[in-house]
Amino acid sequence: MATKRYCLTLNLKNDPVLIEEYERYHKQIPEAILQSFKDADILSMELYRWETRLFMVLDVSENFSFERKKLLDENNPKVKEWENLMLKYQEPIAENKSSEKWVLMNQIFKTN
Repeated sequence: MATKRYCLTLNLKNDPVLIEEYERYHKQIPEAILQSFKDADILSMELYRWETRLFMVLDVSENFSFERKKLLDENNPKVKEWENLMLKYQEPIAENKSSEKWVLMNQIFKTN
């Protein structure tokens, strides 16, 4: 099965207490949220943090699309609840002109 990798970034609010809470939530992600990743053809997801910057790595199947993921999320009350909760901690990147909170990064280098 062919896979593709996407990398995205987002900021957290610059508050150590909120950052600690955010990380605590991510140590016990609800099963409904994990299932929503599978339903959208996300094979694996990783989150990394440096200071207030988050970095997400998505490995997805050839059937994945951001549009489909968005549609699935909009129709899933558990995902909507989770996303609303996460808004307390997340902050858009100032330079981002789109309405999406996570910003897709451009790959500029890869070894063979």
